[in-house]
Amino acid sequence: MASTLPLSQSHSFSTIKLPNRVPKSTPAPSSFLFSKKTSSFSSQLTLSSTRRHTVVVAATTTEMPKKQSKGGFVDEMRAVAMKLHTRDQSREGEKEPEGPPVVKWEPSINGYLRFLVDSKLVYDTLEAIVEKAPHPSYAEFRNTGLERSEALKKDLEWFKEQGHEIPEPSSPGISYARYLEELAEKDPQAFICHFYNTYFAHTAGGRMIGKKVAEMILDKKELEFYKWEGNLSKLLQNVRDKLNEVAANWSREEKDHCLEETEKSFKHSGEILRLILS
Repeated sequence: MASTLPLSQSHSFSTIKLPNRVPKSTPAPSSFLFSKKTSSFSSQLTLSSTRRHTVVVAATTTEMPKKQSKGGFVDEMRAVAMKLHTRDQSREGEKEPEGPPVVKWEPSINGYLRFLVDSKLVYDTLEAIVEKAPHPSYAEFRNTGLERSEALKKDLEWFKEQGHEIPEPSSPGISYARYLEELAEKDPQAFICHFYNTYFAHTAGGRMIGKKVAEMILDKKELEFYKWEGNLSKLLQNVRDKLNEVAANWSREEKDHCLEETEKSFKHSGEILRLILS
């Protein structure tokens, strides 16, 4: 599918142009394995009889152990996210499993590239929105240190140097980017929900998945996507504080509306993660 979107980071919200046509998306798995020893993603390696590696992955968009959060509305966001897990994924989960608890993944370079490209589109969009700040509160989240667009740009350049063809953004990333653009203009509480889940999930389970995939298909190379400058715990706490400050100005109704958006965040992030298997 042709796309007018560059792979380099967009610096202005108005410069992001999405293709007019969106291909049919691939649905995300209905359930994932979740280890009670972690709070976000879990994965393990197995070896199939045909000598192909598989990975068992749990996909969520939550952050993090409770001890990392220090009160405020962020704790409410985390609590709602955890309840969206099934009971076999987390002690805090409340949803009934909709399918088998284990999904075996067989990642490929091409599928992983699709995941990285669509992830970059989402981060490009988030970071351009924050830079433009159609709602003043978004400006609080500029230059947090959690930004991932430039890191992904470097990773895609590395893949290109290795002789791999970089694909165009696909349906999951394009659909999510469009949705974020719509929310950013008219629904700041919902947008903040997606901002929180996207960045915080990547710092937790996203890193675990990146490490396992690298072990399986990249000869253990650590991508820039999974590196941050400075102390990550401090960066996360700074953003938590900013989120709590912004939400302190919301009514109870607005806070509840933000929390209600969590399930949609799970849906979109799961569809992009599913690209690793394509």
